[in-house]
Parts: sequence; C-alpha cells; structure tokens
Amino acid sequence: MAKQNLSVNQILVPEDEQPYNIPENWTWVRLGNFVEILSGFPFESDSFSPDPRMGIPLIRIRDVVRGFTETYTSQKCDDVYIINFGDILIGMDGDFNVATWKSEKAYLNQRVCKIKSANSALIDSYFLYYLPMPLLKIHSSTPSVTVKHLSTKTINSIPFPLPPLAEQQRIVERIETLFEKLDQAKELVQHALDSFEKRKAAILHKAFKGELTAKWREENDISIDNWSVHTLGEVCTINPPKSDVSKCVDDLDVSFIPMPAVSEISGKIETPQIKHLGDVKKGYTNFCEGDVIFAKITPCMENGKSAIVGPLVNNIGFGSTEFYVLRCSPKLNSRYLHYMVRNQKFRDEAQADMTGAVGQQRVPRSFLENYSLSLPDIFEQQEIVHILDGIFEKENHAFELYDIIEKIDLIKKSILAKAFRGKLGTNNPNDDRINY
Repeated sequence: MAKQNLSVNQILVPEDEQPYNIPENWTWVRLGNFVEILSGFPFESDSFSPDPRMGIPLIRIRDVVRGFTETYTSQKCDDVYIINFGDILIGMDGDFNVATWKSEKAYLNQRVCKIKSANSALIDSYFLYYLPMPLLKIHSSTPSVTVKHLSTKTINSIPFPLPPLAEQQRIVERIETLFEKLDQAKELVQHALDSFEKRKAAILHKAFKGELTAKWREENDISIDNWSVHTLGEVCTINPPKSDVSKCVDDLDVSFIPMPAVSEISGKIETPQIKHLGDVKKGYTNFCEGDVIFAKITPCMENGKSAIVGPLVNNIGFGSTEFYVLRCSPKLNSRYLHYMVRNQKFRDEAQADMTGAVGQQRVPRSFLENYSLSLPDIFEQQEIVHILDGIFEKENHAFELYDIIEKIDLIKKSILAKAFRGKLGTNNPNDDRINY
C-alpha cells in the first residue's frame, strides 16, 4: 500500500518512537510514505509586482494562512508549480503554518510547499487536521533563531496515526460537525468584540481630537488653540541609552520581559520573569519604570503588544530586542502615549511603513521619530487619560469576550487531540487494519 517499494519495517514507527497509544486497529506510520510534497519554484524577487496586470499570482509564505496573494510574477515556470483552490500548503519558514488554498490558481514560490495524499489509504482532509499538531511541536523544539526553517525531510519523518479508511472519514465528519458549531459561537462573540473595538476606536479618535475634553477646557478657560503639533521624536526619547549597571554584580536579580509576557489584549505586562543581570545585560533591550515598550516586529505590533513598564526588581529591567523603548519628556504623559500607540489607527499607519523580509518585517525607527501628533498641554493629557480610564474600566466584558474566543480555540485543540487518539467515539474495532 505504501507509495514506494519499502518494507513494512520502513513504513512503521518503532514502538519506542510512538508518541502515544492508539486503537489496536490503527497503525503508527511515517507520513512521508503516504504523501507527496512539492517544494516551490525559486522565483526571482525582481519579477514580483503588486500589479495584477504584470503577471501571474504568486503564493509566498505570508499568503498561506491568508489564503490569497497580492503578489504577481512575470517569470514563467513549469505548470507543475501551479496551485489550485483547495490544495494543502505548508509555510516552510516562520510559524510552519498549514492551510488550504482559498483563492484562484497561482504559482508556488520557494519555501512554500504543497502536500497531498499519494496513497489510497489516506484521506487528504484527515492528515490536514492532524498536521498542525506535530508541526507546532517541531517548531517549539527547533533552536531559537530569528526565523525557523522546516525541511521536507522533517515532514516526511513525522509519525502519523493511520486508522482504517472508514474511521478516517468518520473522524473528519465528527470534527467538521463540532467545529461548525464552535465557529458559529465564535462568530457571534467576534461580532460583539468587533463592535467594541469600533466603539473604542471612535472614542480614541475623539480623545486625540480634543472632543472629550471640550467641557473641561471651557471650565478651565483653555482654548483648543493651545494644542500644538509635534513629532513623537520631539516629545519622547526613542531607545534611550542603557542604564549604568557597571557597579552591579552579575548575580543581581532583575526584571526580564520577553515578548510573550506582554498581553495584546490588556496591554499590560502579565508574566514578567526574574533573571540574573549577567545573563541579560548584553544583547537585550534595557528600560526603566514608566517607559512605554512597543513591539516593532510583525505580527506582535499589529496585535497590539505594548505596555507601560511597572515596578522592576532592583529597579532594573531588560527585555526582548524587538521592543522599542519610548521614554516621555515632561511634555508627554506616558499613559496618554500608551493609549496612542495602542490605537488601531496608529498601528495601521505603523504597519504600512514596515520594512524587511516577509516574516520579520519591523516598524522603522524613523516612523516613530517622525510621527506627527497634535498635543495638548500635560494637564489636559492627564484629564484625557482620566476620562479614557473611566470609560474603558466599564468595558471589562470585552476581556471576557477575548477569553471566550481563547476557550473556543482550546476546545478545538482538545477535540483534535482526542480525534487522533481514537477517543471521539467514532472508532469501530471491527474495521480492518490497513495492510502493507
């Protein structure tokens, strides 16, 4: 039954390498013996264009999850590299994403591969649901580098739980039925969340236009004409010099903030770490209490990873090099700045200015330095922050909505974990094991 002339021993996974127990009529096999992988063609980057009139659609790594492309190539290649609607793709760099192509036919660029069943014993939709789990495990165990890389050899060696064909079909049908109900619930929650985000954006727009403090200005006999235009670089220091820690011992405990420690939902540092100064004083970003840290790399920036630095262990803090540190001058309130950089409008403008290769695009420092803002005096900034705090304190239900979405995603993972252990209640022990 295997796609090559291999012995049974070459197809099967040795018992000591099997990840977990499966039903007796299932078999642990190597995925590469049941699938074919097509690696993309190395198109020349100077053939790329955003203009559809200039060529043929081209699938790049960032397009795998999106399901569509905004890149076109004038370069021609063999038709074998044409991908059609419904084909299964894997991004070989970055997060190792797996997705079904949802758009028109397109060419397959390098570092993206197409994977399909090459054996009548395997249903495409079955291994499509399974594949993200081992790839996530491979990603997490890959040594930390700027961009992680996946090889076809690694994919081929993945242990794969293979049930009888009838059971594969039952599993797929059960997963899709359960996922459909969860997706309907998630859609309702997301609609409510989107409504909140639109309202929040409208409120922030009014705040930064001075509309929320119109009455306050009237009561304090202050004119809107007192607002003045500045660049962000004029009212805060971007990446200030590191603190002098030369007199501190290397085993001194200090605060350390990795990127995952900052919540994109709350905009707070939720899981800080404690490390020895000697382990972090070189090669990491330094900040002080009251600084605003702002993620500069995709997708963290777009997701809203920024926070105001709170109390630090021994008043010393270090963190990810992917943070910009913004230290306010006396003209700028740090909470006012944090509301501004968390604002969707600011993030959209920052995203449009990003530079760098796909998967590691960053907001350039020049964007922050030159960002123009109309700024009231420090006292009106404090009043705006006070008003915004009061408004958004009453919007705690939004965080509950995020929590519900997270729980739905966890339920899906639980369903998949059960499915590929034969614990969804679909397995029929009378189904014959697949023979080789």
